Amino acid sequence: MNCPAAEDLIQKKLTILADAAKYDVACTSSGVSRSSGGTGMGNSRAAGICHSFSSDGRCISLLKILLSNDCIYDCKYCQNRCSNDIPRATFTPEEICELTMGFYRRNYIEGLFLSSGVVENPHYTMELMLETLRLLREKYQFHGYIHVKSIPGADEALIRRTGFYADRMSCNLELPTAEGLKKLAPNKSRKAILRPLRQVQSGILQSKEELTIYRHAPKFVPAGQSTQVIVGATPESDYQILSVAEALYKKFSLRRVFYSAYIAVNRDHLLPSVDTQPPLLREHRLYQADWLLRFYGFSADELLSETHDSFNVALDPKCDWALRNLDQFPVEINRGSYEMLLRVPGIGVIGARRICQARRHGTLDFNDLKKMGVVLKRAVYFITCSGRMMYPVHFDQDAITRNLLSVHERLPKEVRESISGYHQLSMFDDRQAGPWQIAMTEKMEVVL
Repeated sequence: MNCPAAEDLIQKKLTILADAAKYDVACTSSGVSRSSGGTGMGNSRAAGICHSFSSDGRCISLLKILLSNDCIYDCKYCQNRCSNDIPRATFTPEEICELTMGFYRRNYIEGLFLSSGVVENPHYTMELMLETLRLLREKYQFHGYIHVKSIPGADEALIRRTGFYADRMSCNLELPTAEGLKKLAPNKSRKAILRPLRQVQSGILQSKEELTIYRHAPKFVPAGQSTQVIVGATPESDYQILSVAEALYKKFSLRRVFYSAYIAVNRDHLLPSVDTQPPLLREHRLYQADWLLRFYGFSADELLSETHDSFNVALDPKCDWALRNLDQFPVEINRGSYEMLLRVPGIGVIGARRICQARRHGTLDFNDLKKMGVVLKRAVYFITCSGRMMYPVHFDQDAITRNLLSVHERLPKEVRESISGYHQLSMFDDRQAGPWQIAMTEKMEVVL
C-alpha cells in the first residue's frame, strides 16, 4: 500500500503531466474491438467506449497524460521546450499503470492516451513507453484501449514491439511543411518524423497478411495510426495544409489527420503574438474539409487552389464548393449518381445511401427526403425531384449565398460583421414573383 507522501507525489505529477498533454489532440477512442475474454480488466469495444468532455470541449474517454514533460528539444511553439522555466515531472512505468487501473476501476476512463517529451534521447523515452504498455497488458491484464506516440528517432525494434501492445499509434507531423519545421523546430526533421509513420504502415500491412494465414497471430496497431498538424503557427495556407493531409492519407494509409489551432504560449519573434487568438474557426473548416476528403470523394484541388487558397469562413467547404460550381447543379434526386448526391449540401453519406436504395422502389419527393434526414434548408437550392425544385428560386450565387447564411451555422461575432453585406432575404426574395405574390406584397404594404 502506497504511503501518503508517495500518493501526494503521484498526484502532483498527474496535475503537471495531464495539463501538459492538453495541447496534443491527436487521439481518438474508437476503431478497434477487443474483449478481455473474462480473464482481465477492461475492454475496448468499438461501440462501448464511454465519453466525457475536457475543459476545452474536446470529447475524450481516455486517461490522457505525458510520461514526461522533460524534453531535450527546444521547439519554439511548445510549452514543454527545454528553454521554458516550468515545473517538470516524469512518471515511472509502474506509476502510469497504477493510475490507469485506478481510474478504470472508478469508471472514469476506458483507456489510455500516452505521449511524452523526449527524455535523455528518443531510444530511452521509447523504452519507457514500451515498458509501460508491457506491464499494463501482461502484468495488470488491461485490455482497454491504448493510444501511444511513437518517438521519431527511436530504434525501429522498439517501435515495432510497442505496436503489438498498442491499439493505435501516432507520430505528430507538427508543422505542415519542412520549411516551417526547420524554422520553428530545428532539432527535428521531416524525414525523421515520416520514418515511424512508414514503419507502422508496413507493420500493419504485414500483420494483416499474417492474420490471413494464422488466425491467432498477434495484431499490430489494429486501430491504425494518426498524426497532428498545428494550424496558425506558420504562414501556410489552407490549400497547403489540406494538400499535405491528402498526401498523408494516400502514402501512409492514416486513419486521421488532426488539426490543432495554434495556442500562443511562448514569446518569440518567429511566432504569432501571444495576444493572437487561436484560429478555431479555421481549424473547424479544415476538419470539415478533411471529412470531404475521406468520405465524400473530394480532392484538395477541387476544394481549394493556389489562387483560391483559403476557406470561406462564412460557409462550410461543401457549400462553398457547390456555390463555385453551380454548373453541376441542380441534381435530379431520382436519377443522380451516388457520387453526385454526396456533393449536394445537406446530403450526407447515410442520406445518399438511403436515397439510392429507396428510389429503386418508387419516385421520391421532398417529403420523402425530409424523412430520410436530408437537410432541406441547404439542399433545396441544389436538387430537383421529378424535374421540379421545391419552389422556384433565383439560381445564382449571390441569392443562394444569402439564403444559406440566414439558416446556416452560428458564426463568431467578428465573422458575422465581416459578411454584413449579405442580408437575410424576405419571404419572396428567392422566388420568381408571381401575380399572387405581388398582390400579397401590396396588401402587406397597405397594412404597414
